[in-house]
Amino acid sequence: MARKKKQKKGNPDWIVTFADLATLLLTFFILLLSFSKMDVEKYRSMANSMAMAFGTDNVIGEDIGGSPVSNVTSDAVSLPEPSESLQEQPEFIDERSDGSEDTTQIPGGVLDLATRLVQELESEVASDALHINYDEDQVVIRFSEEATFPSGEATIKPEMIPIIERVVDVLSGCTGDVLVSGHTDDRPISSSQYRSNWDLSAARAVSVVHELVLNRQIPADRVVAAGRAETRPLVPNTSAENRAQNRRVEIAIRNPECGNDVPTEDLPVEILP
Repeated sequence: MARKKKQKKGNPDWIVTFADLATLLLTFFILLLSFSKMDVEKYRSMANSMAMAFGTDNVIGEDIGGSPVSNVTSDAVSLPEPSESLQEQPEFIDERSDGSEDTTQIPGGVLDLATRLVQELESEVASDALHINYDEDQVVIRFSEEATFPSGEATIKPEMIPIIERVVDVLSGCTGDVLVSGHTDDRPISSSQYRSNWDLSAARAVSVVHELVLNRQIPADRVVAAGRAETRPLVPNTSAENRAQNRRVEIAIRNPECGNDVPTEDLPVEILP
C-alpha cells in the first residue's frame, strides 16, 4: 500500500504576508486619523495672521481667533488680537488691477505700540468706548463722542480722564509725533459758544491735548491739535447711527518706536494733512 503523505502542521505560508499587509493598513489609517486632528494653538496663530493680513476682525471658527478691535475704517486697519511675539511681522498684500501684488510690511514699532495699547485698554476696547487701529505708518486711538463728550460740548466727561491718563502712560514710553483731531457729523451746530462744527471739533481736540500734556509725561512739542469738522467721515452721514459714528476724536501716533531704551531727543514734528 502507498503510504499517506504526512500533513504539515502550523500556520500556512500566506498568513505572514497577510499579517504584514494588515499591519501596514492599520498604521496608514492611524496616520490619517492623527492628521485630521486640529491643533487649536496652531489654528489660532494661523487665524490671527490671516485676520491681520486681510484687515478683518472676524476669523472663521467657533470661539477661536477673533479680534478685540474695530473694523477697518478710514485710512487705518484693524488691530487683531496681539500675539505672544512681535518677531513675525504681518504683510499686507495689495492686489493691483494689472494682477501684480505689492507687499507692505508693518514696522515693529507700530505693532509694539498697538499691542501695548490693546493690553492696557482691553476693557475699554471691549466696551466700544474706544477703538485702536493702525496701518504701516501710525497707530490711531479713536474715542466716540458718546463716551467722551456731552452733546454739543467740548468738556471731557470725568469718567474718561483716567482712561486718557492710561493712554499717556503708554505713549510716554514711546516716541512719535501725536496728532489729535476732532470730527463731527454734517449737521450744522446751533450754539452760542461755537460758531460752527469747525469750532466744536477743534475745541474737543484741544481738550484732549490738554489732558495728554498736563502732567508733562508727553512733551508738548510732540503734539498737534486739529479740527476736521465733517470733512472726514468714517461712514456716509445718512442715518443717526452713522452720524454718531462720525462724531469722534482720534489720537494718531506717527512712526512710533517703543522700548526700554527710548531716545531722549524729540523727533521733528510733522503736520499731518
